[in-house]
Amino acid sequence: MGKRKTAIGGQLADMDLRLLRIFKAVADSGGFTAAEVELNLANSTISNYIADLEKRLDMRLCERGRGGFDLTEQGRVVYEATQELLSAIDQFRNRVNLSHDRILGHLHLGCAEHMLGLPRAFIVGALGHFAEKAPDVRLRISTMASDDVLPAVLDGRIQIGITVLHGEMSNLKSLKLYDEEMSLYCGPGHPLHGRHDDDIRFDELQQYNFAESPRLQPGRELHPAMAGWNKQVSAHHQEARATLILTGHYLGFLPRHLVKNWGWGDALQPVLQDSLSYSNTFCAVFKPQAERNLVVDTFVGCLREALEREAR
Repeated sequence: MGKRKTAIGGQLADMDLRLLRIFKAVADSGGFTAAEVELNLANSTISNYIADLEKRLDMRLCERGRGGFDLTEQGRVVYEATQELLSAIDQFRNRVNLSHDRILGHLHLGCAEHMLGLPRAFIVGALGHFAEKAPDVRLRISTMASDDVLPAVLDGRIQIGITVLHGEMSNLKSLKLYDEEMSLYCGPGHPLHGRHDDDIRFDELQQYNFAESPRLQPGRELHPAMAGWNKQVSAHHQEARATLILTGHYLGFLPRHLVKNWGWGDALQPVLQDSLSYSNTFCAVFKPQAERNLVVDTFVGCLREALEREAR
């Protein structure tokens, strides 16, 4: 029998770990282009790194081209092994942290857009406190659409997410942070602009275009007439939705605090505010096992302390 071929004969180096992390990010994102933002690297650079890893392992890890991106069978094995390896490294780091007076490691926090526009600054306070308690932790913050945060937590791209949560999720833990007040708005030039709520009928709204919000989930209609609204236009980002509303051709929901902070109180008019307003509950969400991670546990503790200070 011939000698069995070995892809990795020596010790794993720091560069090997970096290449594996890049490979995992590409696989999680579903391709090179999608991973550019996540890794803050150019497509060509990512491609070179994956090629280096394939050469190092002597394996073809993924197929990329006109047919799209997909892992090979060997790529799936390496992906699963990478998950196990990086998890073991985190567990090792956590055990060392628990026996040391320094908190080491990394924290990737994913926040729904426009978090800094909140009238309450407890998130800034929590980040400041965390920087004091864990100055050696490598902190990364990503801003994303609110409906992208939960999938990022579930597939491990981020450790803690802050976003709208509709009900409990059995596979995630959550910490309630605040309620966001949403109202329906119209812009200058819209037929409803300048009219008083007493002169507007619910059924009249069906004749206007509506820029749909992903935060108003199906089945959460505030009034039965909403089922008949023209929802052919979708704008998942607040700024995109506000832009459509400002044209005067669309109705749409926006957070009241953002309308105020952006200085659009005169241009954007709430419509049937007493009846067509609702609250979104924002929470910090993380996997249950993440509570055993000292870095995650420390930041969640900073959030709790910031909330308590705000409540005083």
